[in-house]
Amino acid sequence: MESIKIEVKGLVQGVGFRPFVYNLALKYELKGWVNNDDKGVNILLSLANDKKINSFLNELKNSPPPLAKIDEINIIQVTTNQIYTSFEIKQSITSNNKSTIISPDICICDDCIDDINDKNNFRYNYALTNCTNCGPRYSIIKTVPYDRCNTSMALFELCEECKKEYENPTNRRYHAQPVACEKCGPQVTLYDNNKNKLASNIEAIKQIATLINEGKIVAIKGMGGFHLICDATNEEVVNKLREKKNRPTKPFAVMFKNLDEIKKHTTLCQKEEEIILSKEKPIVIVNKNESRTITEFVAPNISRLGVFLPYTPLHILLFRYLNNPIIATSANLKDEPIIKDVESIFAKLSNVVEYILDFNREIINACDDSIVQVINEDIQILRLARGYAPISFKVDKKFNKKILAVGANQKSSISLGFEDNIISSPYIGDLNSIISMEYFQKSVNTFETFYDFKPEKIVCDKHPNYETTKWAKNQNKELIQIQHHFAHTLATMAEYNLDEDVLAFVFDGTGYGDDGNIWGGEVFLANRTSYERLFHIKYFKLLGGEKAVKEPRRIALSLLFDNFSLEEVLSLDNACVKSFSKKEIELLHKMWEKGLNAPLTSSLGRVFDAIASFADILQIQTYEGETGLQIEKEYDDNIKEAYSYKIIDNQIDLSEVIFEILKDRDKKLICSKFINMLVNLICEISLENKDLKVVLSGGVFQNRILLEQLSKKFKENNTILYYSKKIPLNDQGISIGQIYYK
Repeated sequence: MESIKIEVKGLVQGVGFRPFVYNLALKYELKGWVNNDDKGVNILLSLANDKKINSFLNELKNSPPPLAKIDEINIIQVTTNQIYTSFEIKQSITSNNKSTIISPDICICDDCIDDINDKNNFRYNYALTNCTNCGPRYSIIKTVPYDRCNTSMALFELCEECKKEYENPTNRRYHAQPVACEKCGPQVTLYDNNKNKLASNIEAIKQIATLINEGKIVAIKGMGGFHLICDATNEEVVNKLREKKNRPTKPFAVMFKNLDEIKKHTTLCQKEEEIILSKEKPIVIVNKNESRTITEFVAPNISRLGVFLPYTPLHILLFRYLNNPIIATSANLKDEPIIKDVESIFAKLSNVVEYILDFNREIINACDDSIVQVINEDIQILRLARGYAPISFKVDKKFNKKILAVGANQKSSISLGFEDNIISSPYIGDLNSIISMEYFQKSVNTFETFYDFKPEKIVCDKHPNYETTKWAKNQNKELIQIQHHFAHTLATMAEYNLDEDVLAFVFDGTGYGDDGNIWGGEVFLANRTSYERLFHIKYFKLLGGEKAVKEPRRIALSLLFDNFSLEEVLSLDNACVKSFSKKEIELLHKMWEKGLNAPLTSSLGRVFDAIASFADILQIQTYEGETGLQIEKEYDDNIKEAYSYKIIDNQIDLSEVIFEILKDRDKKLICSKFINMLVNLICEISLENKDLKVVLSGGVFQNRILLEQLSKKFKENNTILYYSKKIPLNDQGISIGQIYYK
């Protein structure tokens, strides 16, 4: 009998695709079957009325389930001996050629919120409610295909009521793998930090809400790991959390009950509202307003606040009983990944939290909260994690080998290249500890298991001291090392599938250069195979190496030494100079003169640090990017002046900036003229290369003001501009760039 087989590839498992196909076939009275395999979804249709087949295919392509992402549909004419009298959903099949995309975790849907709020529903108050359209995916899966036996729900046998829904193709819980209820599913338990069980399920949630209202610091299990939580309006408890976490000023994210509550504390544009309400429910960085309900110590000294909404049923139930918004920050020790099991909370954070709310559905794969901001009325992802990752791309030409890219050392991620797929992991974190490297290795193992993937080639950074580079060199595989800033360029090119010469501005904090110096203020002529360094920020010295990164005043002092004698520096009336004693300046000058622990750098990220010091904004910073956020806060759009610069040979000389900045006293003037100078610099070089598309990459371009000002100028100049939106511009994007190299 003549039939057609339809192969659907992409994000089509765990998103209700099979019941969608089933109901579509019933709608058009078609016979055959649908199943999952480890490449995607397969459909067989007995040839019938052409009009009905075409209508089926049209709806399949153009109106798939809301969480699905179709990359490819192949239609093959086949002959079968079997005669089909109905349409059925067949059991999944597995092979050893896995390529289906793993779905990210998705926030609770409105229908499930209705269920947990409906006293007549058997899932009333059940904190782990989900359906095909929402709930955990990546965080609970061991391998593909996405079936219950391959998840951490395999231990929980369905009760009759849940089983009835699970097996009914017309029900929205059909084959929703984490489906359960309080009778048959995971349970919620409240503990104190001595491991004593205090309450279960809704009573546990009520009690922990009361404890938060009373000013306690608690840990609560989320979708991909634990959060540390406290009342965001309670100054005393927020400062206590800062002290216990050794986090003096780095901003905390705040979870609010609903959008109206967020609007009481922030000023939102329409796009920000849309993303806050989206199915991904990321942390969105927005502008604060004049409200003082939330303590200033949540995000001190900056004008922005990270906000997000409850994204699990447990969070929704918790907010029934809370009085105020809450800080919800990743539960971890410094330089370690987010904690995903209650025993680790007891072992590592019992001195920080007094109570812990856990549930016994295991988190297989930890996953942090995503962080985004809106620039030019569009999303820019700063941390790619829950809701968005794993992320996948298609490439025009198939890879001839299986490739693993291991990224950088900070904001680590890994990426796989096989067939015509690029798949990148969620955010792994900074690899500064043994535990974080163990987490990195586990992430590699996880993705190898997902896809039965054994790399034939590994791509890493050129930095000899990166843990990822050391790891890659020990794997006895074909190895390619890609220069850090070239990988940044390639990451943005990958997002837009660019395969041509581009003019790339790559500005960040650090990266190992081809000459052994620290790069970070680079202008490249680049394509997918090579790059030429056209210009760079003139080298200056990092006084004290890594210590200079934490002390912006050392960067500023180094730039002063480049342009003034020691006597002249000592006589300057500037905040940078005043922050040191005479003896300290003399000692640092000797270090500068002799190049002792004073590596050369072209980093524009470090120049931002120096500007903050000169403007007396910050002499010592406690977290990465603090100077950039504070400079952004001081920018005044009404100031049109800019500092001067020179381009001599291939070096961008900022000496004029230093001379001019010392004459200015006002913070807003200094910060505004500095940003305007960068805009002028980038535009000048771009206009001299008008035949090239412009690519911006590197962490400096996460500065909202700089990117918005540049976008405005490029539009005026009719120059095509590309910067990453779906891939972080920071080092998390490096592994994708490494994969895109050819």
